[in-house]
Amino acid sequence: MDLLPQSAEHTVSPPPAPDLHRLLFDPNLRIHGLIDDTVVTKALDDLKAVRSGEDDLYVEIDTPGGDADGARRLALEFKLFLKHSGRSGYIIGKNTVYSAGVTVLAAFPKACRFLCPQAVLLIHERRLEKDLVLNGPIRSCLQIVREQLALLETAERLENEGFADLVQGSRTSLEELRDHALTNCYLMAARALELGLVEDIAD
Repeated sequence: MDLLPQSAEHTVSPPPAPDLHRLLFDPNLRIHGLIDDTVVTKALDDLKAVRSGEDDLYVEIDTPGGDADGARRLALEFKLFLKHSGRSGYIIGKNTVYSAGVTVLAAFPKACRFLCPQAVLLIHERRLEKDLVLNGPIRSCLQIVREQLALLETAERLENEGFADLVQGSRTSLEELRDHALTNCYLMAARALELGLVEDIAD
């Protein structure tokens, strides 16, 4: 029985190199400031405009973080664009790419991620501050605990998906990244490049 060589089955062509001028000075989508409903809505509107044209996607991001679920929505939309548009997409971190911003960065393949020389990534686990009050019958208390545990486990699974996207194609394992994320892990651009989390530093 004839079988195709495994290399032929799994070959993926690398994306073409980005237009450096567009990457640095003329992106068609910008994410600036805290990721909240306003920023997400603006980014989705800009993405719709890109989708209706013929250009590749160029994203500039500079954010202190923000809403994790909003970042996940943007990440999903960027992945869908890259999968279905037949066009390339690139992202560059200009200054700060903190917390939720890293989720957005990780939506792009490693070969399509760039940083400016002074850019800094902040990677950490989601934070939770919540008082759990148990007051009542045992079964009711157990149900409250189960619901909170399910919430935490779901949050951890979603977080791991984003971390897995970030380390794919890098020289860093998922477990190594998770260990770093236990405390606030600040990575300068040069260190992120050394770890293989981005393709290059652009200036």
